[in-house]
Amino acid sequence: MGEEIKKSLLAKETSVGEEETRIIDGNEELSLKRKVWIETKKIWVVAGPATFTRVATFGTNVISQAFIGHIGSTQLAAFSLVFTVLVRFANGILLGMASALGTLCGQSYGAKQYHMLGIHLQRSWIVVFVGTLFLIPLCVFTTPILEALGQEENISKFAGYISLWVIPVLFAFVVSFTCQMYLQTQSKNIIVAYVSAISIGIHIFLCWLLSVKFKFGVPGVMVSTLISYWLPNLGQLLFILCGGCPETWTGFSMLAFTDLWDVLKLSLSSGVMLCLELWYNTILVLLTGNMENAEVSIDALSICLNIAGWEMMISLGFMASASVRVSNELGRGSSKAAKFSIVVIVSISVVIGLVLFVLFLFLREQLAYIFTNDEAVAKMVAELSPLLAFSILLNSVQPVLSGVALGAGWQKYVAYVNLACYYIIGIPVGVVLGYPLKMQVKGVWIGMLFGTLVQTIVLIILSYKTDWDKQVQIARSRVSRWDRTNNKESKKPSSLSSLNFLLLELCEWSM
Repeated sequence: MGEEIKKSLLAKETSVGEEETRIIDGNEELSLKRKVWIETKKIWVVAGPATFTRVATFGTNVISQAFIGHIGSTQLAAFSLVFTVLVRFANGILLGMASALGTLCGQSYGAKQYHMLGIHLQRSWIVVFVGTLFLIPLCVFTTPILEALGQEENISKFAGYISLWVIPVLFAFVVSFTCQMYLQTQSKNIIVAYVSAISIGIHIFLCWLLSVKFKFGVPGVMVSTLISYWLPNLGQLLFILCGGCPETWTGFSMLAFTDLWDVLKLSLSSGVMLCLELWYNTILVLLTGNMENAEVSIDALSICLNIAGWEMMISLGFMASASVRVSNELGRGSSKAAKFSIVVIVSISVVIGLVLFVLFLFLREQLAYIFTNDEAVAKMVAELSPLLAFSILLNSVQPVLSGVALGAGWQKYVAYVNLACYYIIGIPVGVVLGYPLKMQVKGVWIGMLFGTLVQTIVLIILSYKTDWDKQVQIARSRVSRWDRTNNKESKKPSSLSSLNFLLLELCEWSM
């Protein structure tokens, strides 16, 4: 009986996989509605857990900021500077470098070269860890750096204290980003969502316990923050190393130390591409710090950027899904499926962005009181709310297109686009509006939104004009070049869902 159930489940999984392949490749006459539904399911398998994980991770910072905001305005401004400037700066570099792993693993998985994924992961660990070592001086010398950039002395000094707590957070990024890329290319990132949910619950409790109950203040919040960052990493590592990915993780290998220069070059290209995006808002905060009434401006702008950041986590989830779907289909050799997936992902993300655009356009001042009791800060947040709403709308498109670039391996070219649109167009326009035209924070933000709009238009044109059949050939060439092992592919089924896998195990146990 158990053997019959097992065969039935395997047959069902195989038939579903074959049906989806036929549907997306267009070899079967089906309605557009059916095709969109099948593709949407594939998208949410990755985007759902990825979005939740990023929301939970970002929530760690927001929860910490909320508790620190009720300790004092100086502490809030210092924490905002560190996490909006320093951590975002480091996050851009490390996430960008780890994103190269998404390209390599995604295309290798699509080409069914499963044995290469574990080797790619180990190579990425080495490269990203070394990159993290070069970021440590930024944490050590935060105070003089911020003072040199024109920030107020009392805020800079407290920021220097908080930045020392950030050093373990940077090393947490090494494990977090690489493991997430590795798991999501196999559509196995649901485990990350589970551990992130547990982690954020623990973080809320510990923040209250250490900072409110025991009155440890900022140190109590930072201890809780570190625990919250590292708990999901332990869960991911245990899942990978203890048999959660039997096809793609075959143990540590000396091959991880080969081709590191090529990995580094691709990682740096990815790093530059994402850095230029993630640092963009950082420039906005730094420019605000040089304006009148800097403390109120920084607090208000940080609250707005944190709210936009919540929505950005949704878009980053779709960015991950776009990267996985495009890289998998290019590795598998289906240009038609890759193009169809791009259209569906962008459409879903835009619909969500429109809903949130309307929501945040009308909430306005009420948002601020979640983070602060200061009426001056709340009033400025209300004034900035229309710009916040438009930022959210643009963020529903731009990150998804960046995910397409990651999946296709266009990091170098998109880096040029980002440099031109953000730093040659957006920031100069923002500076002119903010300073000579006396529009202050609003002017800077409007200019930078203009840069984002131009970049989004360029990426849409780039995606539309691309010869996707040629991209398939490039992906196959890349996969073939990186496969230097003689390992045999595992014959185990790769598309079993978690529920079916559990049922199969129960069948085996009962026989």
